[in-house]
Amino acid sequence: MSKQTITVIKGDGIGPSIVEAAIEVLAKAGCDFDYEYVDAGLTALEKTGELLPQATLDAIARNKITLKGPLTTPVGEGFTSINVTLRKQFSLYANVRPVISFKGTKARYENIDIITIRENTEGMYSGHRQLLSEDGLVAEASSIITREGAERIAVFAFETARRENRKKVTIVHKANILKSTSGLFLKTAREVAARYPDIEAQEMIVDNTCMQLVMNPQQFDVIVTTNLFGDILSDLCAGLVGGLGMAPGANIGKDCAIFEAVHGSAPDIAGKNLANPSSVILASIQMLEYLQMQDKAEKIRAALADVIASGDRTTRDLGGSFGTTDFTAAVLERL
Repeated sequence: MSKQTITVIKGDGIGPSIVEAAIEVLAKAGCDFDYEYVDAGLTALEKTGELLPQATLDAIARNKITLKGPLTTPVGEGFTSINVTLRKQFSLYANVRPVISFKGTKARYENIDIITIRENTEGMYSGHRQLLSEDGLVAEASSIITREGAERIAVFAFETARRENRKKVTIVHKANILKSTSGLFLKTAREVAARYPDIEAQEMIVDNTCMQLVMNPQQFDVIVTTNLFGDILSDLCAGLVGGLGMAPGANIGKDCAIFEAVHGSAPDIAGKNLANPSSVILASIQMLEYLQMQDKAEKIRAALADVIASGDRTTRDLGGSFGTTDFTAAVLERL
């Protein structure tokens, strides 16, 4: 059997150090991958004049699996978001953001285990009709939801729930106000839900969902929603378990997937050996599960959980005083 090659985009800022940490952890857990390193973001812009060089796109297409660190898109300079571009280019229609409580974090809650599944290519992020009037006084953008897109993400959510023995899927919408777009999403998701009698389907308006997540987050299991709402809710969920440093993300298409840290590139602490690598380590656990290497995924999760719970060499955001390399060493020792 030929070895799996993973495309690796180390990213900007703290990206290279935390991605290296994750690769060390994968090696220690006995994952025998080949890695092809390519550039994107500011690193690529400096080297090639492009945020997303063709060579990088070719590698992602060729290897089908990518692990990536945080990337910086220059703000307000006419550059399209790199993440949005990648999602469109490779039809990565499902964004999967799991959050799990780890003992030892400074989180406000315990026993959280929620997966947010967000439609990743449509809605307000489709980039359709972004207009600004000539006098600069009126801005306009339009949201596009297709029946196909809504059905695809709903099926993905219910299939995920079934595969992972989850009990409930909450369909989050704003169909009471956004009657056309959110209405079509809700109607389609309802039809899909009817095909899964073994899984409880619940409907919730997005603003109520935000309140319920803060008041009683344990009621949630799998959340499925449109692009904009999913972007916001998945960050809220990350806040329940200790912040974006503990939140990985997967972008999944029909035959291609990108696993990533969902936080930013934190240029203020880049190169200072301060960053918590947990987000990328958790993203690599998602990658292993996608590759059906559950045993190795579990091994890494257990090691990471033990380091955080024991407070052994944890980073500052976890209440410790150690850096990336010490934290990684603690995980490696347990493996």
